[in-house]
Amino acid sequence: MLIRGCRVARPKPWEVDDALWAVVEPLLPKIERRTRHPGRKRHPDRLVFQGILFVLHTGISWEHLPQELGFGSGMTCWRRLAEWAEAGVWPRMHEVLLAKLRSANALDFSRAAVDGPHPRVKGGSKTGRSPVDRGRTGSKHHLITDATGIPLAVTLTGGNRNDVTQLIPLLQAVPPVRGKRGRPRRRPDVVLADRGYDHDKYRRLVWDLGVKPLIAHRGTEHGSGLGTQRWVVERAFAHLHWFRRLRIRWEVRDDIHEA
Repeated sequence: MLIRGCRVARPKPWEVDDALWAVVEPLLPKIERRTRHPGRKRHPDRLVFQGILFVLHTGISWEHLPQELGFGSGMTCWRRLAEWAEAGVWPRMHEVLLAKLRSANALDFSRAAVDGPHPRVKGGSKTGRSPVDRGRTGSKHHLITDATGIPLAVTLTGGNRNDVTQLIPLLQAVPPVRGKRGRPRRRPDVVLADRGYDHDKYRRLVWDLGVKPLIAHRGTEHGSGLGTQRWVVERAFAHLHWFRRLRIRWEVRDDIHEA
């Protein structure tokens, strides 16, 4: 982009601007420094938050986080990530951002889409031998998005778990989304899924939640038309796996990977 002959650099994916930080900062736990024996001063949360995003984006090991960036050590960032995960920061942040999107009429609950591809995995809990990846040990990300592809909820399982087993947990994991007057919205009107979710038992369970299931049937020819609406969840996975730390699961602890 050129403005009056000057090139304006695009912000890097790990840079947190003032508008985003205004949303994030109130959600972080406040740690009061001790008056007696205070020890080393705590590294600023905003810089540590950017360090976490840097590792997430680049996929480097925590211990290789460059000190010259000013984000603190990799272990400081990892400990802060674990601390914030234990404090429930990430689900609250997701709810706040979804509420802002709904308030701006940018969230569409008229339908939702689900999918569950396999990220590569280096070990840890919530893993299993995948029946579709030559029996390799792996994990699965299961994702549900709104009609535009905005993530509403995600779950993590072993690679041996069938996608359909996560259909109900995904619908139940969608948080109550505020942002408009009246009751929070939690359920989409319709959920779209591919043939991997074709099971009458789960169709009935979806109906019981007040959601209409539109699931492709096994054995039928392709061209049902669901793909013209389901592609948004595949695009959402492409965006999420653009972050290399999600594309390949290096974290042994499943709670850290999910955070």
